[in-house]
Amino acid sequence: MAKPKRPLKPIPDFRSEAEEREFWETHDSVGYVDWSQAEVATFPNLKPSTETISLRLPAPLLADLKVLANKRDVPYQSLLKVFLAERVAAEWRRSGTPTALSNKRLQPTKARRVLKRKATK
Repeated sequence: MAKPKRPLKPIPDFRSEAEEREFWETHDSVGYVDWSQAEVATFPNLKPSTETISLRLPAPLLADLKVLANKRDVPYQSLLKVFLAERVAAEWRRSGTPTALSNKRLQPTKARRVLKRKATK
């Protein structure tokens, strides 16, 4: 026997994307959305949320990075991102600064998942 449907709560109007993000981080969507009506969506034209930068590295450091990346069978740029993300997270932890925002920015990348898989083999 199906449960009787409760009326959904109205979704508030948000003044900014940050306000909406804060709301959904602290509220369960079940009371606001009828997930039984959900459909699968694909967004093939989304642009990656990365920025291109120019970074000058000493040639020996870059060579070492490429050797390490080659040993792990990942692109050196991906390995560099993993190393930077891990160090930034460690600095946030060391400083005792709340890391709620930084942790979201440092979610596992494909390269980090590949490195973890290879490390466990």
